[in-house]
Parts: sequence; structure tokens; C-alpha cells
Amino acid sequence: MSLTNQLIAAVFTVLLGLVLGTVYLLSDSSRDTLVRQLESHAEDGATHLGLYLAPYMQQSDSATIATAVNAIFDSGFYQQIEVTGQDGTILYSKSYNPEATVNAPDWFISMMRITPPAMSRAIAYQWQQVGEIHVRSRAGYAYERLWAGVRDTMLLFGVLALVSALLLTLLLRFIMRPLRGVEHQAMALARREYIEQPDLPRTRELRRVVIAMNLMVKQVQHMFEEQNRNIEALRSTAYRDSLTGLNNRRALLAQIQEHLEYRQDFGPASLLLFHLRDLQQVNRELGEEAANHLIKACASMIEDLGQSVGFHITGRLGGADLVLLARQRNFDDWQRRLQPGLMQINTLYEQLSKKDSTPSILCIGIASGHDHCSPEQLMSQARLAVNEAEAGHDAVVQYHAHQSQHTWSEQWQSHVADAINNEQIFLQHQILKSPDKTPIHAEVFARILNPDNEPCSAGEFISVALDLGLMERIDRAIVRQALNYLSHNPGAPALSLNLANQTLEHPPFVPWLLEQLSASPHRERLNIEINETAILAHQESIQSLRRAVQKLGVSFGVDNFGTHPNGFSYLYALRPNYLKIDGSLIRQLDHSEEDRFFVSSLISVAHSLEIKAYAEHVERPMQQLLLEEMQIDGTQGYLYGAPTPLP
Repeated sequence: MSLTNQLIAAVFTVLLGLVLGTVYLLSDSSRDTLVRQLESHAEDGATHLGLYLAPYMQQSDSATIATAVNAIFDSGFYQQIEVTGQDGTILYSKSYNPEATVNAPDWFISMMRITPPAMSRAIAYQWQQVGEIHVRSRAGYAYERLWAGVRDTMLLFGVLALVSALLLTLLLRFIMRPLRGVEHQAMALARREYIEQPDLPRTRELRRVVIAMNLMVKQVQHMFEEQNRNIEALRSTAYRDSLTGLNNRRALLAQIQEHLEYRQDFGPASLLLFHLRDLQQVNRELGEEAANHLIKACASMIEDLGQSVGFHITGRLGGADLVLLARQRNFDDWQRRLQPGLMQINTLYEQLSKKDSTPSILCIGIASGHDHCSPEQLMSQARLAVNEAEAGHDAVVQYHAHQSQHTWSEQWQSHVADAINNEQIFLQHQILKSPDKTPIHAEVFARILNPDNEPCSAGEFISVALDLGLMERIDRAIVRQALNYLSHNPGAPALSLNLANQTLEHPPFVPWLLEQLSASPHRERLNIEINETAILAHQESIQSLRRAVQKLGVSFGVDNFGTHPNGFSYLYALRPNYLKIDGSLIRQLDHSEEDRFFVSSLISVAHSLEIKAYAEHVERPMQQLLLEEMQIDGTQGYLYGAPTPLP
């Protein structure tokens, strides 16, 4: 019960007690008055009858006596009137029917006991005793009059109580409105929302409460913001290059290795190594500040280039070397995209050095990764291409072993398109387990068969699907197959589907998805996951999708969490059910104190928002043990086995 209702109940309890006490006292007083009134009626009735009936009693005129007694008896005041002669014989007797109903409740009669008064009058006529008249008043009359008064009083109180309750409710709600604001502040604070009440109440006590709550909100907000700043500072120190703001060498290599091993983002990749010629000479000629300005300009150019080609990874290896990893493109396409940036950097160098930039100050080596190319191999190939660019006159060189740039054959493109359009897609899954090894859900991966009817990895067909614009068809097929699987396997763990960035950019998909979920009785066993990069690129539309699936009972998760440079402040508005910490942060968890501290901080942030924190790509028991010590909610990876076909 709310405080307002409790106060109203308390007020009316006191008022009801006062009213009942008052009614009882008034009833007791009224009872005494009515008893005296009945005594008076009995006395007057006996006197008047005696004066009138005296001559008739002497004559024993029963008819006249009966007429007179009946006339006065009908007034309702009397229980019995009895006329007796001189010798004690009853000349006439009239009694009220004892079985007649009294118009008052039994409980009231039992509570208000009334003893009816009785009067006797000796009658004389011409100085001679002629008989007696006995009159007993009727208690029922008193009960009826008394009950009518009490009833009317209670009815009046009821009407006044309703009116008073309405007015009191409005008054108390107005007075207690600041407390409702405090309650709203407290609930918002639990959700990491910081709301202050600008209007302070005039009531001194309530004013103090509101001021104290506003102060606490400010302090908690400051504490949370300080925590986030510390985590972001740790991220910058551990994973960001202090000069360019890109990934540092350690974070860059971890993310490249993560992509090349799991190949879930964009298929075969191109690695571009950007190298400034003779950085030491540039430092001597221009000074350290100008050289740093040139490096930062290169980093900005690389980041802009990465934004133009879609999902990418950028970083600085150190010194004059910067890296871009993106989806594979042919050499002519890269040259066309790189020319504006090269001109920009050369122009900047000419302005700083006041001499022509011939050859180009920036050398770029390109290497392409295929099925099982390691980061070290890819980086080595790009380094060889850079060395060739430095030795020659071409600013952009591709590693010579791949001069005949890999392109998908028309036959393979046709095969992939037919498989996707005909929904010849099958699903594999990998279980995510809680610390007690209980399955939480199974993440689903799409696969197709190659022309030899052997499963091929995502990297072998995802890139073709991206080129042909077929990602939406893949995700639609995954949704349908997953819902069908859940309907036929009620005891199976929930399934988690990771929607592609390109699919979410297709307007008809989200309404279709919500329609499919609404029609399925098994939707609550389905989870929707979206990559952190896609969430940050489309925050408003993703929040709308999150609210829609939440109403349907579908869980929502953030995939590849913790690596985006924009941080994780979006979690406060998005409020996903869970997040999966990116595998690049887990890879060296058992060897890096910085990784352990950062991952532990991410888990703490998630738990403070009541969000489950999971770790992906867990491969070693020591990683699992450390994550459990950090209170991780679940882990997934090759530690429990490779993905297997969904039965």
C-alpha cells in the first residue's frame, strides 16, 4: 500500500473511531431520553384513561372501556394496557403482539438494552375505588426511533466520508508529490539514469529529502562517470596509440588474428601497410612536432578510408607504420581509393618541408589473405610490398605473389547465389555455457555446401554474398530455420542469431523479422545478437528494434563488445539482456594483466546495469578459470568444441 493510501486509511480509522464513539454516546443519551419519554407516556396514558373510564369502570361497561383502550393503544407507545375492576377482575386487556418484528437489527437491539417502564393507576369514582389501570410501554418503539437516528447519522457520515476522502486524497497527493519524484529518481538511478527534481517543495521535511536525493544523484552520477573515465583511460593506455588514437600494436595484432581465425566479418581480407619514408630524416628536417602532425594526418586519412570500405580494423604498429585491414578488393580498386589520400599527404609534406614530394613520402604495401593465412604471414607480405615501393617509383605496390588478384569465379558466384536463393543453407551451432557448465544458449552459424557437397566456411561464401547483396536472404533463412528447429525441439537450448550489418540496413527486414517472431510461440527461446559496430552506427534504429523484440519476450545481445573506440555509453540507453566480450580481449587473458583488468572492468560495468556478461572464443582452461573469478556469466569457444551441425 502506498504511503498516501496509508495516511488516508489512518485518518479515516481515527475518524471512524471518533464517529463510532460519538454515535454510541449519543445513542446512550438518546436511549435514556426515550425511556423517560416512554415513562411519561405510560403515566399520561394511565391518568387520562383513569379520568375517562372511571364511571364506566363502576358500571363494568366493557364495551366503552375496550373502545377507549383501543383508541389510545393504537398510538404505538404501549406494550400492554390492562383495566381491572375493584375486585381484581380484568375488565379489558390489550397487548402488543410479541412476535411482531421490530424495525431494527438484532445486533443493535442486543447492544442497546431497554427495559420498558410500567405504570399502575388506582381509579376512584365519587369517592369510591372502582379499579386499576396497568400500562406497560413498548420497547420496540424506542429501538425503532433509536435505530433510525443512528442509521441516518451513519449514512450522513458515509456521504461526508466519501467527499472528505476525495478531497483528502487530492490534498495528500499534492503534498506527497515530491516523494513520488524521489521514488522515480531512485528507480531511475538503479537503471543508471540521473534525474534531478528542479522544483523544491515548500514543506521543510520534504524539501530536505528532495535536496538530499538530488545531491545523492549527482554524487552517484559522478562516481559512475569517474568509473567509465577510468575504464576508458585504461582502454587508451592498454589498447590505443597515444599519438594517432588508433589501435596500438598489441591490440591491432590481436584483432587481426581474431578476424583471420574466425572469419565471420567479411570473408577474405586485404591488409594495407602504410609507411612514411625515412621518418628519422623527416624528424631532423621538420622537427618532431611537424613529423607527428604528418603521422596523425596519415592516421586520419586511413580511418576515413576504412569508413568508406565498411567494416575495417586500423592501428599503428609503431614509428612510421600504420595498418588497415578490410574486405578484399582488387588492386585497381585500392589504387583508385588510395590516390586522394596519397595526394593529401604529399601536399601536406610539401607544405611542411617547402619542397616537392618526389618520390611519394607515403609508401603503401598491399597483401591479400585467403583461407588459412596467418597475421604474421600477411604482415610479412605487406612489408615486402612496402620495401618494393620504397625501392621503386610506385607509391602503392601489391605483394608480387598475388599480382593476379584473387577474384571469385563466375561458377563459384553462381553456386553461392543459387544456394542462398534456394535456401540451401544449413546451420551449425556452438554452445555457450554457464560457470556450472549448464547450456545457456547456442550461437548459430550459417553454412553452405561447395560443389563437392562439403561444408565450406563462412569466409568462403560471405564475401560473395556481400558482393551480390544476399546477406538479407541468408538472415531470413536463418530465422526461419531457427524458429522451425525450436518448434520441433522443445527441450533444446535457446538459439542465438547474429544479424549482419548489411541486413539491418535493408528497411523491409525488421518488419518481416517482427512478424515472424510474433507468429511463433517459441520466440522466447530465441536471442537476437547485433555487432557493436552496427549498434554504434545505427543507434536509434537499433534501440527501436530492441524495444520491439523486448515486448515479444525475445532476448537481445551485443556481439564483439569492448573494442570500439567510441566506448560503451550506449549501453545505458540500449539496455541489452547480455553482451559478448570480443575474443580479441580474451585471447591473451591468461598472459596479460592489462587484459584481465580491462575485461574485469567490462564485466563490472555490465553487472552494474543488470546485463549478463559472456565471453566468446575461450580456448584454454586457464582463460575459463580467470573469467569465472571475474564473475563471468557464461563462456563460449573451442574449449567446449568446434561448431557442429544443428540436429
